[in-house]
Amino acid sequence: MTTDVTDTGLGTIRAGILGGGFMARVHRTASRDAGGELRAVATSSARGGRAAAAALGAERAEADADALLDASDIDVVHVCTPNTTHADLALRALAAGKHVVCEKPLATSAADAKHLADAAEARGLVGAVPFIYRYHPMVREARARLRRGDAGDLLTLDCSYLQDWMLLPTDDDWRAQSASGGASRAFADIGSHLCDLIEFVIGERIRSLSARTRRVFSERAGREVDTEDIVAVLVETESGALGTLLISQMAAGRKNALTLELHGSRQTLRFEQERPEELWVGAREESRLLLRDPATAEPDSARLQRVPAGHAMGYQDAFNGFMADVYATIGGAEPDGLPTFADGYRSAVLTEAVLDSAAHDGRWVQLSEQDHVERVEVQA
Repeated sequence: MTTDVTDTGLGTIRAGILGGGFMARVHRTASRDAGGELRAVATSSARGGRAAAAALGAERAEADADALLDASDIDVVHVCTPNTTHADLALRALAAGKHVVCEKPLATSAADAKHLADAAEARGLVGAVPFIYRYHPMVREARARLRRGDAGDLLTLDCSYLQDWMLLPTDDDWRAQSASGGASRAFADIGSHLCDLIEFVIGERIRSLSARTRRVFSERAGREVDTEDIVAVLVETESGALGTLLISQMAAGRKNALTLELHGSRQTLRFEQERPEELWVGAREESRLLLRDPATAEPDSARLQRVPAGHAMGYQDAFNGFMADVYATIGGAEPDGLPTFADGYRSAVLTEAVLDSAAHDGRWVQLSEQDHVERVEVQA
């Protein structure tokens, strides 16, 4: 079972949420599930804040972000606002002595993300980023099996994250403009999840990549678009495994199709986020479908399984598991696999590497062990 905040000895954690959209609702639900209390909400306007507070069931609405950050009865701030506001709000929250859960991307530049990771560490505060697909039990099952060597040596990766919510020229969103969403859309929005999950599961990092991007429409709903719709990436990991990554928000019929297929020298493991109760295990002699079951799961998988086998778990359950670990960490626990601001920084580094490569006709970009992009060089 997931660690409950009530097990930490800290008492009730008091939360404040910046933002009032879909992700704010998900955070609210996960916070309550972890035993937290939603004290306050603030949005970009006082009127919007009142509406969001009522919808989310908060004790009160604050007039603006400053008022929420200054509040003495808030322990953790959840940043669920447009991307380009994340770094400033998260840094101000840390300066106010609050723990922070910040939606990805943590920042729209690697430099800002590094500053945030350093600030959280220096102040001894918890900074977490919701790379919540780590919290599907069958993801932890795949990770455990790779760790103990069941699959053998990792050879190749075939991974993708496909959606269709931007398929039509009439489909629009604030993320389509870099002024509010940052320089990258498809990769920063969903490719970041994919790469985080890959590195988390395989236990090693992407050391080099080559990327191409595509923007299908120059305008959406009459507004100019300056971010990408589709990204294709070739990667090489630290052990030499080669992989292909396809990220698209224009794949008709695909709603949230995050897929990891990892080919080892003895087994292949395949996880599909839209079928989270399953893990496909392929071998030369036979292949089988492993179904979620806490009675037979690896310990790290079993602790996240809140219901018996046959009772489906999904996205909100994964988010709840993440938030329980965040709140437990605030109370002094050290749960395995919590994505922190350091992971948010890593994601920003990868995003810049992808954009850098695409801007130079897909030439290879090296990523150093120090987590920054080295000078772009053409590999022979």
